[in-house]
Amino acid sequence: MGKRLVVLDGHTMGQDVSWEALARQGGLIVFDRTPPELVLERAQGADVLLTNKTVLDAATIKALPDLRCILVLATGFNVVDTAAARARGIPVCNVPGYSPPSVAQHVLSVVLEMFSHTSLHARAVAGGRWGAQPDFCFWEEPVQELSGKTFGVVGFGAIGSRVAGLAQAFDMRVLAYAPRPKPAPALRGFAFCGLDELFAASDVVSLHCPLTADNENLVDARRLGLMKPTARLVNTARGQLVDEAALASALASGRLAGAALDVVRQEPIRPDNPLLKAPNCLITPHVAWASREARTRLMAGVAANLEAFLAGRPQNVVNGTSGGA
Repeated sequence: MGKRLVVLDGHTMGQDVSWEALARQGGLIVFDRTPPELVLERAQGADVLLTNKTVLDAATIKALPDLRCILVLATGFNVVDTAAARARGIPVCNVPGYSPPSVAQHVLSVVLEMFSHTSLHARAVAGGRWGAQPDFCFWEEPVQELSGKTFGVVGFGAIGSRVAGLAQAFDMRVLAYAPRPKPAPALRGFAFCGLDELFAASDVVSLHCPLTADNENLVDARRLGLMKPTARLVNTARGQLVDEAALASALASGRLAGAALDVVRQEPIRPDNPLLKAPNCLITPHVAWASREARTRLMAGVAANLEAFLAGRPQNVVNGTSGGA
């Protein structure tokens, strides 16, 4: 049967993507969901653990003597204590590059919604508003063009650069912030700039950076105060990048025109999250990454990571250890 492979939260991949490419490489056990109190029990004896959002902390990793590799069913890997895995010589492998088309499409869809108010007007028509009008058209909120506005991209990896290209297709000026120098893309009206400058100059600010110890609450009351009152914030990265109370306050006071969030600090969202009652706030349930096409690419990437590890050549290792099968 070979290596024992345990998936802790298989439901995150959906029911329409096959696990066969993994099952061919070892004895595969897929748990749909694993609560924290069952992680250690279910992971015992596994050579390879696979997780998307199930946390693998230092104590858990230390208590699994058979564990040889951790495969993350995602690009982000903050649910794994990578230092604890490195201390054990356990490679942690993610799947970069599977989601940019899906996430970029989601970003532009919510930006268009915030500027065109398509859903608002469709609901008004369905509710009888148009039929009751004396005129040939009406609008609940003014429709605004994206052309000529400034789109700020925070983080300029695969997703951020793709979003920038889509923004330029709408004739927007693009500003980008990258913590490390990167070559400028061949985009008309593009420029790198500092973080505060980007927040102050942009009509849309879209977050595309990983969560680190240094950037939690990157978007706090001070940075929100730098933004134009007419600007919108988009977050498809990680909820912890945003001070949610500060954002809710900015929206409630009219200090910020709108926000679209696909991620929040605690998921699933808590009923007392202040953003649920904030005006002009679109919240979607962490679905930007989850097109069927993206999930199919993700599964193929995980299978390739497993094959590489079993061949003794781990790839996409995020914690600096090559481990061993």
